Order: sequence, then C-alpha cells, then structure tokens
Amino acid sequence: MIKRISWIALALAALMAGPDAMAQAKKKTTKAKPKTVNTKQPAPAVVNTPAVVDTPKVQKPPVEDTLPVAPVMQSRRPTSTVEGNLTLDKTPLQYDHIRIDDQVYKQIVWREINVKEKMNLPFTYEADEDNGNQKFFNILLRHIKEGDITAFSNANDRFTTALKVSEVAMMLMGKSYTIQIPDKERDPDLSKGITKDTLIRDEFNDKTIIAYRIKEEIIFDRETSRLHFRILGVAPVRAVLNDDGSYRDSYTLFWIYYPELRPVLAKYEAYNPHNMGMRMSWEEIFESRYFSSYITKSTLNNPFDKAFFGTLPGCISFSRQRLIPYSITDNRRGIIPILTRLFIQIQKSQIQFFPITVA
Repeated sequence: MIKRISWIALALAALMAGPDAMAQAKKKTTKAKPKTVNTKQPAPAVVNTPAVVDTPKVQKPPVEDTLPVAPVMQSRRPTSTVEGNLTLDKTPLQYDHIRIDDQVYKQIVWREINVKEKMNLPFTYEADEDNGNQKFFNILLRHIKEGDITAFSNANDRFTTALKVSEVAMMLMGKSYTIQIPDKERDPDLSKGITKDTLIRDEFNDKTIIAYRIKEEIIFDRETSRLHFRILGVAPVRAVLNDDGSYRDSYTLFWIYYPELRPVLAKYEAYNPHNMGMRMSWEEIFESRYFSSYITKSTLNNPFDKAFFGTLPGCISFSRQRLIPYSITDNRRGIIPILTRLFIQIQKSQIQFFPITVA
C-alpha cells in the first residue's frame, strides 16, 4: 500500500514539473533568435569599410601650357588718375544688312600689311597692361589659348580646318627633342664627363612676325550707293631666317575668322602715336582703315587664281596694285585699256620700275 502511494506521488510530481520545463525550453529558444539576428546585421558594415578606405584616388594629369604667352603681373594700384576705361566697355557695331538684290558689284581682295612701315607701328607696340602684352600677335595667341577665337589651317584661306592649341604651338616652336648636357649633380667639377638627357624646345621669337595678310570683300550697295569693305580673315606672316639672320622666305601661320575676332579686338586699345589722349581700339583700326597695305591678289580678271607677284616680269607688284582702284571705281573700262595706258606711259618714261629686292 505504501509503495503504491509513493509511485502515485512520483507520477504527480513528474506531471507538475513537465509544463515548467517545456516553458523554459520555449523561452530559451525564443531568446536565442534575436541573438542570431544581431550578429548578422553588423556584418555588411565590416565588409564595406575596408573597400572604401583602400581604393586609391585617381588624379588627372596636369594640362601643359604650350603656347608662348608670357604672364603679366597685375598692378596693385591704379595706373591712371582718370577713372574708368571706355575701351573695355566697347562692343563692335553690327554691319549694315546688304540684300543680295542690291549687291551690284562684288570682288574679293587679298592685302598684306607690312609691320615695318611707319603707319603700321601699332602692330609692333609691346607695352604690358593689366590685360596682358599689347602686341597684336600676343593678343591673338592669348585668346587662342583661352578658346575665344579659333585658328584655322594655312592650307587655304576658306577656314576649312580648325587647329588645336597644341598644333598652333607646334607651328611656332616645333617638336621637343632630347640633347645631352653635363650632369652637375653626379659630376660637380665636370671632370668625369657624365651627361644626362634633357628635353628642350625651341623658343619662339615674335620678331619674326613681319606682316599680316587680310582677306576682304568689296561690295557696292546700290540702295545706299556705298562701297563696303568687309574683312573676312586675318593671318600673321612669319619670316624664315638663315643661320646668319638674313631673310630667306615667309609663310602664313594660320587664319582667323575676322567676325569672331571683332569682339575681342574691341576690348584692346591700339597705340596711337599722334593722339595719346584719344586711344582707338583695334577693331576701330581695322574698320576705319588706319593701316597701310598693298594688294597681293584679287578676283578681278584673275581666272587662274594667281597672285600679282610674277605677273609683270622684273617689276614689283606695287605697279599692278594701282590698276585695281581704277577697275573697282569704273569697271566698264576693264583691265585691257588700263594696261594699254600703262605701257604707253612706260614707253614715254613716265613710270619707272625697279627689280624685286628683299630687305
């Protein structure tokens, strides 16, 4: 009897302890789940941080300036007692519109401006201002470098091939080449004859710019009864010198479209030796024709598109240029009667011709 009672008591104790153990087991399993979630969350952050730190920064190579444009130091004080500058605020005036029906007469003329002539001295003025060197060629180079104007190839004068800044620099200074020079770091007293390679480039001499060529249109407008001169392009001419400094030849560097150049030239003052109080802009110099030039080529009676040099053997081209104004003002006469009168004057010794000489 006593054994039965003990077995019943043990069975009741087991039944009472079962639910508590099951509840504890459930609590343990429910608590273990958030722990596994917490350990997985920071894993992505640990993987991503080293990738951001270890990646090297890519640096762009510096762009090398190859155009020979010397920097000019800015003035820290006013350089004039008069406030303001009228030239900096100027904008070029728009051309008068010409209808194609009113275009009675049209010719294309090529001129050459010799910078050595007295009237063309402003082209060689080399003073420094806050906006740079005032020499005309340096103004062109500065704005080609800045991208305000575009230089075109000298293959033709129709502005067909645009040049890069590096190509313009190649025309001025040529390619870089390597030479051997003494290495003073490893051989201070130059007794061992140690040399090293050095990359150099020829310097550009702006004194070799001896002229500027101009391509322009001459149009007669019957509505206004005016003869219009419209410049199309400007090209610097560079001289080729011998080893002894004597003149050998000359060639055109590049062409610049003048309508794009006008707003740039309106911002620069040109040297005026006759009136220092009233400066003119470079745009006014070209539009007002304050320069001396001679005609080298024209579309008038020129079916083979040849320049005037060599058309009259043994004579300078200046004589042929005198024929152009007569033909422009009165085209009914033509070129043949003018040539006839010219040779009659030659026979009478009224006109003297001189052989071509290069100074």
